[in-house]
Amino acid sequence: MTLLQVRDLYKSFGGVRAVDGINFDLHEGELLALIGPNGAGKSTTFNMVGGQLKASGGSIRLLGHELVGRKPRDICRMQVGRTFQIAETFASLSVVENVQMALLSHYNKAFSLFRSARRAYRDEALALLAQVGMEAHAERPCSELAYGDVKRVELAMALANDPKLLLMDEPTAGMGPEERNDLMALTKRLVVERKMAVLFTEHSMDVVFAYADRMIVLARGRLIAEGDGPYIRNHPQVQEVYFGSGKTFENEMPQARVTL
Repeated sequence: MTLLQVRDLYKSFGGVRAVDGINFDLHEGELLALIGPNGAGKSTTFNMVGGQLKASGGSIRLLGHELVGRKPRDICRMQVGRTFQIAETFASLSVVENVQMALLSHYNKAFSLFRSARRAYRDEALALLAQVGMEAHAERPCSELAYGDVKRVELAMALANDPKLLLMDEPTAGMGPEERNDLMALTKRLVVERKMAVLFTEHSMDVVFAYADRMIVLARGRLIAEGDGPYIRNHPQVQEVYFGSGKTFENEMPQARVTL
């Protein structure tokens, strides 16, 4: 099933089109990587889908509902989750309290100073932490966690929204190779189990080729290629914009294997 449809999407800054009329679909159960060299328009495209930037034109439809012109909080309430390049958690709160805060936001609940939120949605928060392998750390302050574990907590917080679409901005930034593979293997498993879809940006090509079902490649604001790993790996224009003549993905990046 097609969850997301992007049609003729563009964004202008003055006389410059940072994104110039791109089209793509994203399907249930799929990880779609949005890649390209610096200045290609990846972040602009990503932030238009999430509502952080307003599109100058075109359409972004989630299950038939138009997202262009909606504010980020309204898009979030349409079952769209998001993680950030720099993980955003409350360092002074415990792991489980961070997820409880996300659940309170999802259910649009507010608590006063005279009404404790400490017990609200606790069981649901623990269940989400179990899904990302962090239930044993529920009572620890986030400030004590290794960065890879913080990213797992952030993922649990994003899942609190019960997303159909999950937007992941540089999900493995700042992580070591083992942490990167663990996080993306977990994400791939959750995509299948929860029947959601993921759109992610990523600079680590080993992560992209190991875990993305498909990739879309931007260069100078335009979509130049779309397809699976072997197709993108051997696409002449993709190789040119990444490496220039004389180099390919084959001699720049090892063939990664996925272990689920």
